[in-house]
Amino acid sequence: MSYKEVLDEISKSIKKELPPNSGVTTIEFEGPEVAVYSKNPQILVEDETLVRKLAKKLRKRIVIRSDPKVRLPKDEATYFVQKLIGEESNITTIDFDDSLGEIIIEADKPGVIIGKSGETLRKIISETFWRPRVQRTPPIESKVIKTIRHVLQEDAKRRQEILRMIGKRIHRPLIYRNDTIRVTGLGGFSEVGRSSALVQTGESRVLVDCGISVGAQTPQYTFPRFDFPEFDIEELDAVVVSHAHLDHSGFVPYLFKYGYKGPVYATKPTRDLMTMLQIDYLDVASKEGKLQPYSQKEIRETVLHTIVLDFNEVTDIAPDLRLTFYHAGHIVGSAIPHLHVGEGLYNMAFAQDIKYARSRLLDPATVRFPRLETLFIESTYGNPNDILPTRTDSEKQLEDVIVETVKRGGKVLIPVLAVGRAQEIILVLEEMMRAERIPLIPVYTDGMIREATAIVSAHPEALSKSVRDRIFHDGENPFLAEQFNHVSSQEERERIVLGDPAIILATSGMLNGGPSVYYFKELCEDEKNALVFVSYQGKGTLGSRIQKGITEVQMFEDGKTIMYHIMMQVHSISGFTGHSDRRELENYIRKVTPKPERYVMIHGESTKVVKLASWAYKTVRKNCLSPSNGTTIRLH
Repeated sequence: MSYKEVLDEISKSIKKELPPNSGVTTIEFEGPEVAVYSKNPQILVEDETLVRKLAKKLRKRIVIRSDPKVRLPKDEATYFVQKLIGEESNITTIDFDDSLGEIIIEADKPGVIIGKSGETLRKIISETFWRPRVQRTPPIESKVIKTIRHVLQEDAKRRQEILRMIGKRIHRPLIYRNDTIRVTGLGGFSEVGRSSALVQTGESRVLVDCGISVGAQTPQYTFPRFDFPEFDIEELDAVVVSHAHLDHSGFVPYLFKYGYKGPVYATKPTRDLMTMLQIDYLDVASKEGKLQPYSQKEIRETVLHTIVLDFNEVTDIAPDLRLTFYHAGHIVGSAIPHLHVGEGLYNMAFAQDIKYARSRLLDPATVRFPRLETLFIESTYGNPNDILPTRTDSEKQLEDVIVETVKRGGKVLIPVLAVGRAQEIILVLEEMMRAERIPLIPVYTDGMIREATAIVSAHPEALSKSVRDRIFHDGENPFLAEQFNHVSSQEERERIVLGDPAIILATSGMLNGGPSVYYFKELCEDEKNALVFVSYQGKGTLGSRIQKGITEVQMFEDGKTIMYHIMMQVHSISGFTGHSDRRELENYIRKVTPKPERYVMIHGESTKVVKLASWAYKTVRKNCLSPSNGTTIRLH
């Protein structure tokens, strides 16, 4: 059966179930969805049970779109929506997505727009033929989100062409019908960094993550091993991104530079955050004179090819593969990708970068799956002695450092990752000051922290229940507390260094670039000040060397070498990590349901993956592996 025959068969089934007056003009595969275009979309949208029945019967995601010819002109649609809703909801933005036939309405009170039982939304559809997508106005404006929206609007026609091309690849007829399933480690196996795993079935090729090693000194150890014979970019069906950190998403645009034309699957927060980090990565590489493996053009291509999925949403990504994202608890939008192969043939999950404990920012990682034969799990803290302090003890330790440093008249420098640890520490500091546990002093954020926080704030649904309740029910947004000040110029940095006691959150979190290095150089030779590490320090980074006790640092500046003597107090508080420690990993392995047949330890130094695998084998009595890069594991 050809692709056209598959589409014709689906079309006949859909038309048979729809009412005669539905006005269907076209049915197309668009990415993983079956898009039904209609001149009377309100008839289909109002009967939601009909669409659900269709989706269940066909086992496809069905979406109803209006035929572009019947959509009200954008200026008229905007006027209608504003008149219908009035000023009560305080609409801030109205935009359009031509490729999806959506009118995007941002407002301070989205509930007012939705109306009782969605009545207002149905009116918008019936009068404008645009399908409304209502969103809460982000409390902090994000330049990256605006850029992404602009790219999707500007290239709406091409985006639609891309989705249809992807749809043809996903819904193509099965050719090989081969039950062989293999996974090859291209990066992040027996190491931390450049995470990338190639999943091969008889029919499909999917890349799970495509990252870079930030601290690596040579290209050989910086990027995934695409030189391995198992990888062929022309055969690649899809790329799945678990979360936005560069060691998992930083190399995705490179694929488009060398001919990849397929989809990238991610949660919406991950798409926004990884775009921000990829742009910043190029900027930092340019300033430092380092290799830029791709350009802004490829980042734009990545945006156009990215398909966002909600958590727990089952989606076809290849003829024999379905993908579901589950909460990982690591950073906002982070997911455990679950792949279902064939019709119940095999299931695997990639729990790389998970936090199996509640934090202020996020709820814990998901431990229950519908089916599971192989679990790939991180081993960042896989040694038996990798037991981290409790969150309560860690917060008390940070509190004591801040109080003592302020008493000395010093400043507290906290290098942070812009995504994840920065927002967690902001919540911790806000609570400490609200409870009067630390002095109410200025907290300065520098680098990409404000933009990352803006993106995080735009996705409150992905935050922990406690933070959501504060934002939605109590009307308090901790990210907007008055003591937080964003630094946007070198003059401000100089004033902060010379000023009164303060707390400085600056990127990068490993002191391998960014404004944190400037503050370190200015503050390190004054014993009144304190340096606090709150995240993992990668091998070879300045942060790692300082953690290990060096007292002098040589830096090359303006054509000469300058020696800095470290006299400030240095503290490492490991309990704020977004990774599971050994105790949490053990709990996760014990509680994961259903029990897998095989465990594969990845994302950790070689000794750690071996030790975690050894413990797991003795505990669960299942096949437990600790492979290195280049290893191909046959799962079926």
